[in-house]
Amino acid sequence: MDGKFDSTTQQAVFALQKAAGINRDGTVGPKTQKALDQGVRPKARSATGKMIEIDLKRQLLLLVTDGRITQTFNTSTGSNEYYEQEGRTYLANTPRGRFTVGRQIDGWRNAPLGLLWRPKYFNGGIAVHGAPSVPPYPASHGCARVSVSAMNWLWKNDAIPLKTRVWVY
Repeated sequence: MDGKFDSTTQQAVFALQKAAGINRDGTVGPKTQKALDQGVRPKARSATGKMIEIDLKRQLLLLVTDGRITQTFNTSTGSNEYYEQEGRTYLANTPRGRFTVGRQIDGWRNAPLGLLWRPKYFNGGIAVHGAPSVPPYPASHGCARVSVSAMNWLWKNDAIPLKTRVWVY
């Protein structure tokens, strides 16, 4: 904490608002302050081992160890809108299921659908990755976006090593 309300703080506020089920405006109004004071936290679904949970309904990415959430991040997943690429139409969705992180790139990846910061791929071309824009609603082509600073933290703390289990629900 540095006393500044910057984009990193706003990402944390979005995550808290999502966990509390309140309006996602990124500001600390009375309802957000109440959720903060009450220590509102999401609940994990997994009970054993280390896992990344991606909650599509609440747009949260959770780091879970033995059923206990250790970190919560704002995420933006597939928009469920149609888009075109190279003359074909696709649906931008994040598939539900259980996966494993199979590859990673430590740097920018210039992918056909845009730039991905330090991606951790868990389902073909779908990854958890950093992005300059992480709104509090589904907006990606299918990946789970987190802020660049969040992705840097995840790498620095080796929070999503290769072979980490990922549960998207």
